[in-house]
Amino acid sequence: MRITLIQDIIFWADKAANIQKVEDQLILLAGTTDLVVLPEMFTTGFCTEKLSLAETMDGETVHVLKNWAMKYKLAITGSFIATEDDKIYNRAFFVFPSGRIETADKRHLFTLGGEHEHFSAGDKRLLVNYGGFNILVLVCYDVRFPVWSRNVKNEYDLLIYVADFPQRRIIDWDILLRARAIENQAFVCGVNRVGLDGLGIEYDGHSTMLDFKATPLLKFSENKTSIQTVEINIEPLLLYRQKFDVNRDADKFQLI
Repeated sequence: MRITLIQDIIFWADKAANIQKVEDQLILLAGTTDLVVLPEMFTTGFCTEKLSLAETMDGETVHVLKNWAMKYKLAITGSFIATEDDKIYNRAFFVFPSGRIETADKRHLFTLGGEHEHFSAGDKRLLVNYGGFNILVLVCYDVRFPVWSRNVKNEYDLLIYVADFPQRRIIDWDILLRARAIENQAFVCGVNRVGLDGLGIEYDGHSTMLDFKATPLLKFSENKTSIQTVEINIEPLLLYRQKFDVNRDADKFQLI
């Protein structure tokens, strides 16, 4: 499966500009990739207090995502600000080339940044099958919580984190992604934004694709917009799990 990581600037609270920019990129990617991974809140940036930016599942963002997937014949994943039943969510999505969309909401809200004051936490994980891979999509802060990321009975082969992870803690991001790959025996993809947001917070990327031994398969320049594609195959992963089956000794966790 060919996977494209888009490490880019997100225009603060400007849906129109971000949507246009992504479509311009997808036009060039059509026919060259199977899955495109966008950063967290790709249409707005991490605007946790601008609740007017929230959309329903019938809103513009979902409409354009479905249209892009069908028009350019590829899958797309990322997150956006969603509203449902009078609640606000940081909603991860996975759109198939058919236009079908699956979603789940960010579980761990960043209380240090006030996300919990306006957003509600999710209670399920976004697990899909696509391109011969079982794929789990989680959002940013979720990377710090290994139980939520746990690969129970090898239920996924590729773990994707979409993020707005700040420069001041980027070393954490690098280490945590590697840990998640090793402990879960899975490919790990992390896509982070770059640039300065409307609150003056800096982001410098460090997007990556790791194999199941945490070996980097892609290298992104720091604090630069970049689009890179890598092809991964499931056979080496299945063989590795067969030869080194640590999952048989795994603990059983129950989240309350």
